[in-house]
Amino acid sequence: MSRIGIIAGTGGLPLALAQALPDAHVVAFEGASVAVPEDRLDRHRIEKLGGVFDALRAAGVSRVVMAGAMSRPALDPSALDPVMMALAPRIMMAMQGGDDALLRLVIAVFEEQGFAVVGAHELLPDLTADTGLLAGPAPSDRARADIARGRDILTALGPMDVGQGCVVAEGLCLGVETLQGTDAMLRFVGETPGSLRGTRRGVLVKRPKPGQDLRVDMPAIGPATVEAAAAAGLDGIAIQSGAVLLIDRAELLSMVEAKGLFLLAEPA
Repeated sequence: MSRIGIIAGTGGLPLALAQALPDAHVVAFEGASVAVPEDRLDRHRIEKLGGVFDALRAAGVSRVVMAGAMSRPALDPSALDPVMMALAPRIMMAMQGGDDALLRLVIAVFEEQGFAVVGAHELLPDLTADTGLLAGPAPSDRARADIARGRDILTALGPMDVGQGCVVAEGLCLGVETLQGTDAMLRFVGETPGSLRGTRRGVLVKRPKPGQDLRVDMPAIGPATVEAAAAAGLDGIAIQSGAVLLIDRAELLSMVEAKGLFLLAEPA
């Protein structure tokens, strides 16, 4: 079996992969806050991407997984190595588009360098969930109607490369996830004045965008998501089975129960 390379960003996923795959070669870019212990990391400047490819090859890596959130880099043109210099025009063009365009380019670049790009869920199948109620009480008919409404909203917004989540309460959309992420959206929902929201509670619907490449940037929820959903006054969370990562799964499910929410995995 070929050695795995982990391109690590922020969040709990890189650490979960590093712990499950002790032989993996873990790369992180300078300045990135990564939960993986520093002695496991091979740090590189983003401008020296050729060095990343060389280090992966030297470590015997042929498959890579991209895990965790990564911000769009501010590149220092004077520090670009020859590989990054050649890629710069393509990168700058992709950065003018949405996240999908940039991520598709990243996949293409690694593949051009001879690496197979795999998804975290392909390496650790337990990161995703089968269809069904995962924790908490069964959602009400009203909640199921809100889930269906949320699914329609995300499907409509998908072609615009906007968000992987929304909150719907009694048919009203209280928030749509944008660049700031799920937690920011949930804070916004929680701060919605009672004059607008009334007594409506609502559901967080989290799903990939239609046609999204699930090898990178797969939607994810974790204990912090549950905490934020409860603070926002929601009844529960609905995800797409097999297409949303469950970070710290045992703690997540325990927190869902403790907060009195539901967590439902629905088919695509």
